[in-house]
Amino acid sequence: MPYYIKFLSLIFCLILIGECRKHKIPGSLPFLTIVDNTKSHKVKTDHLLRVDDHDFTMRPAFAGPAVPVGVDVQVESLDSISEVDMDFTMTLYLRHYWKDERLSFPSTTNKSMTFDGRLVKKIWVPDVFFVHSKRSFIHDTTTENIMLRVFPDGHVLYSLRVTVTAACNMDFSRFPLDSQTCTLELESYAYTDEDLMLYWKSGDESLSTDDRISLSQFLIQKFHTTSRLAFYSSTGWYNRLYINFTLRRHIFFFLLQTYFPATLMVMLSWVSFWIDRRAVPARVSLGITTVLTMSTIITGVNASMPRVSYIKAVDIYLWVSFVFVFLSVLEYAAVNYLTTVRDGKDRKLREKAREQSLPCTCGMSHTGTVMVDGDGTYSEADTNSLAGYTRADAPEDTPEKQEHMVVHLSLDNESTGTKKKARFRSFSLMQNTHAIDTYSRMIFPGSYIIFNLIYWSAYC
Repeated sequence: MPYYIKFLSLIFCLILIGECRKHKIPGSLPFLTIVDNTKSHKVKTDHLLRVDDHDFTMRPAFAGPAVPVGVDVQVESLDSISEVDMDFTMTLYLRHYWKDERLSFPSTTNKSMTFDGRLVKKIWVPDVFFVHSKRSFIHDTTTENIMLRVFPDGHVLYSLRVTVTAACNMDFSRFPLDSQTCTLELESYAYTDEDLMLYWKSGDESLSTDDRISLSQFLIQKFHTTSRLAFYSSTGWYNRLYINFTLRRHIFFFLLQTYFPATLMVMLSWVSFWIDRRAVPARVSLGITTVLTMSTIITGVNASMPRVSYIKAVDIYLWVSFVFVFLSVLEYAAVNYLTTVRDGKDRKLREKAREQSLPCTCGMSHTGTVMVDGDGTYSEADTNSLAGYTRADAPEDTPEKQEHMVVHLSLDNESTGTKKKARFRSFSLMQNTHAIDTYSRMIFPGSYIIFNLIYWSAYC
């Protein structure tokens, strides 16, 4: 075959191959080898980013001005607030923005390249940590939730999904009518403000939250950001970013679990004021029951709270309620004591009356008749009906008068009136112990209502 024919055939084949590649016709030429570009992608990426050509243990522009690192945060969830441990748990997307010219690469389309966490270990990233954090971790299901996006001009976006538990100094002086402000703080661990400048990338708009975030015991009022410098005596000044959020506690739960039961126990203790003072078991058992119930409520509330050294608002309410319950028990103790004293005086009067049961009118200008029954009660009607009779003259055919005893007392009118007035003034409270219960029915509820008005006016 002539050489020019072979030459023409070779040219034709080259033209055909070029057209196939131009129109991307797979399988049009079985004898051609299909090249898998992903096999050489790693080599091309390392070549474009020049990862091996630089020392990424040093920050960008080493020994030069501070590297600006912008930060924005998207709060995914606010998981829990613990009063006992004084901390909170939050899940968020933390994003960093900076420029590293060592990672710049040529591109005709000006499109960025996105990588996962494997490349992060080979380049420099900001060493941001959470100040006052107790526990934190980067989510790793199904792989590490880390994203790295590099732009042709060397700008870098570094994003990770992290859950952090941080301390929150809470003030419980108004608990449970309180509001708490907690703060999540971000700071560079190694680089001072001369090497790394942290700032919020878009000001207050750098912090975004999910509208579905909610807590069982708190109402989230607002999120906002701040920044300032933090000083360490041994290392220097550092830029610190703050994520502040304010929480207001829901009061309805504590109304049902604490305030209403305590109020009902106080009201239940007032029932004893309407029970007969001689019903000792009923009034004592009611008083002891309310006291023990109040002690249980106080113990239950304090068990779910940290052992702070100051008085909380709920402590004031519960302990004042406890005092009211305890005073109702003391009130019956006073009533019972005064009743016993009066009974002792009545018994002495009965004994004295028995001793003077014989009539004696010697040398007395006026006489009076007093009827005393077996329990020391003076019957005025019987006295009037038997006026003028001696013990011998009293009718004996009436069985209801068998236990009665007629005593003739001759008293001077003036001396009798004076003694009655003095006795009334000195022993009016003892002779009418039921008056204590009568006054308590008004004093206890009135005082408790006044206390509630002052309490809710001061804390609401």
